[in-house]
Parts: sequence; C-alpha cells; structure tokens
Amino acid sequence: MTVISNIFLVDSPAPAVHLLLAPVLVAAGYPSPAQDYFDGRLNLNDHLIQDVTSTYVVRVSGHSMEGAGISDGDELIVNRALEPKDGSIIVAVLDGELTIKRLRLMGGGVVLQAENPEYPDIRVADLQSLTVWGVAQTCLHHL
Repeated sequence: MTVISNIFLVDSPAPAVHLLLAPVLVAAGYPSPAQDYFDGRLNLNDHLIQDVTSTYVVRVSGHSMEGAGISDGDELIVNRALEPKDGSIIVAVLDGELTIKRLRLMGGGVVLQAENPEYPDIRVADLQSLTVWGVAQTCLHHL
C-alpha cells in the first residue's frame, strides 16, 4: 500500500524561488535547434501553489500508485481546500491510517483504487471511518 511517510507545511508566505525559464519547448523525441537565450525567471510558487494556507507537501512511501506516475519517495503537493471528485487522487485517512489512492465513487459506495495491479483496491465498508484529507495536485517525481 502507498502511504504517507512525511507531511510538510508550505511556508506562509512562501519564499519566492526564481529559476531561469527557457522560452522554448524542449523536444523529447528528435532534437531541435538550441536557443541561446532565456526569457526571464520563473517563480515555482506561482506555478505549484494555489493556496498557501491549505497546501502541504507529503512524501510518498510505497508502490501502489506507480501507474499514476507516483513513485516511492516522490513528494505530492496536496491542497486540503479542493473538493474531491470521482477520479481525484487523494490523501485519505482510512481507519486512522493515511494512504494515497484514486477516489472512485461507485453506485455501491466508495472505492480507493490502487494504480498498480499488484495491489488490491479498497472498498470502503459502511462501518469504516474515511476522511479525505486533501487532493493531490502535483507530483514532484525524482529522476
């Protein structure tokens, strides 16, 4: 099962992180001619954080979400203010345990879907305690 190993609060107000921004797309297939200039700086907070008061970074532990591009050791940017929908990747508290799964709202109830065939989906029984802690927005995947 994929679980949370650490939770980090995003600094409020978040310090600006400025990186150089290349003005061109980089080809992942065949190489394209290189551009010799940069087009200013990019503030990662503007691109990654919608609401600093409800945003956390959680570190992932486990392999059940690999099919969704979430690997062991990755960090997820999680917004607690977002409304979870069918298909959202959520951080859930199931019977007191934190886990990351895809939320499936079925006619017969709630399913926490794994994204790795080696792990079973979790059908939430009526007597189980389920809280959606937050909705994952971005995965910071390590290469």
